[in-house]
Amino acid sequence: MENGDKLVVVTTNYVPGYKVTKVIGVSYGIVVRSRGIGGNILAGLKSLVGGEIGAYTKMLSEARQHAVQRLENDAEGRGANAIIGMNFDSSEIGQMMTEIVAYGTAVRIEKEDKSAEPVSLR
Repeated sequence: MENGDKLVVVTTNYVPGYKVTKVIGVSYGIVVRSRGIGGNILAGLKSLVGGEIGAYTKMLSEARQHAVQRLENDAEGRGANAIIGMNFDSSEIGQMMTEIVAYGTAVRIEKEDKSAEPVSLR
């Protein structure tokens, strides 16, 4: 990868066409969000009739994006140009807060030097 390129983040353990030249280590981004008492009451009422609770869906989606941004900042700050094996984990803290963790392995990658070889079925 060249300077100025965006950090590569993948859920796989490799980036096609690239080789890992250095493993930096585990990187993560953590976000804890509070749902608030009003939101809990409304969600409780909504759960009685069923269906998606849009406010929570939006909150968790934004929390995941924020956690990924923190993961990327952590990895870049440690000299990585890629994160492999990226994943999420979440848990509840009490009944009012949700923790979202984005984590993966911070690495340095570079383009493979191999030129494509023809495939033969013989």
